[in-house]
Amino acid sequence: MRDFAEIYGIAAARKGGEAALEDMLVRPLSKDQLAQTKDDRWLSTMAKCLFQAGFNWKVIDAKWEGFEATFDGFEPKRVAYYDDGALDRLLSDKRIVRNGAKIKAVIENAAFLVDLAKEHGSAARFFADWPEEDYIGLLDLLGKRGSRLGGVTGQRVLRDMGKDSFILSNDVTARLIAEGVVDKAPSSKRDMAAVQDAFNLWREESGRSLTEISRVLAMSVGA
Repeated sequence: MRDFAEIYGIAAARKGGEAALEDMLVRPLSKDQLAQTKDDRWLSTMAKCLFQAGFNWKVIDAKWEGFEATFDGFEPKRVAYYDDGALDRLLSDKRIVRNGAKIKAVIENAAFLVDLAKEHGSAARFFADWPEEDYIGLLDLLGKRGSRLGGVTGQRVLRDMGKDSFILSNDVTARLIAEGVVDKAPSSKRDMAAVQDAFNLWREESGRSLTEISRVLAMSVGA
């Protein structure tokens, strides 16, 4: 496995130099910034990512104002208590994509966020405090306690909200395979642990965030 500096050099060479590469990197929010985000924004992002999964993102983006209005601004305490009448209302509202399974998942994720807020003061505080060195544990929790938040969907939620994170895109996975971290797209607990160990090592070597490392890995392979 190469050290991070060598992978960074590969990415910089592909992207026109270090300055160009740095301009392309994404930085996470600080823990304080993340803790101050509103829980309704967490539910909104969860909803957007799960509706985008397997669907045309541009259609979802174009309808998003309607989603916000229809779901009461994604206030978790309101959405969590939607009853069958509310579900029927949503299924007939042309302002949103009327996918019953995904609508139910939004309601279930609202309840998930309400539970986190009860346990930790706010869902945002919970996500902010989760340690980066066990990021895969957070992904596992999203998959188990959240609804339809497994795999890349949960990873995208965390990235979009500014949590220090990695996304196992095709390009990131290709670099992990090239470095001998895994031999295929990681899915087992063993493979995910190996990925976490590699990111932790590169983080220690470079002093960079998981988010930056993830982007560098992707740009060392992708176009």
